[in-house]
Amino acid sequence: MRDADIVECRALGQSPKQALREGLIASTFCLTALVDGWPEAMFGLVVTNALAGEGTPWMLGTEAIYDHPRAMLRWGPRFVAAMLDSTPALSNLVSADNARAIRFLQRMGFHTGEDRMFFANTEFFTFTQERR
Repeated sequence: MRDADIVECRALGQSPKQALREGLIASTFCLTALVDGWPEAMFGLVVTNALAGEGTPWMLGTEAIYDHPRAMLRWGPRFVAAMLDSTPALSNLVSADNARAIRFLQRMGFHTGEDRMFFANTEFFTFTQERR
């Protein structure tokens, strides 16, 4: 696990293993990304308000996913589109220290907000996207 991923999980009161288990259980859909046959990332969507069409996308990955930017840029928009088909308003938090994740989110069409939150002395930004 990347240090930033571990910091984000621990700041929110979970180990990476706990976060993955809870994500798998709570998600409407959840996928695992394999790199050379090894699970290197897991991501999904938790529907937080079905009536209002709101959901929380999440992802936890290792450094290995950044070694495959073409795959991320090829598949990422498809998964975001599927999430937006399910819930037209997506939002979550990203560590302010995780510049790679912030850049990736922006490439996927998410807007990082000015809103900042602190959990266990770690700063987080909100990120959002709505179906057009």
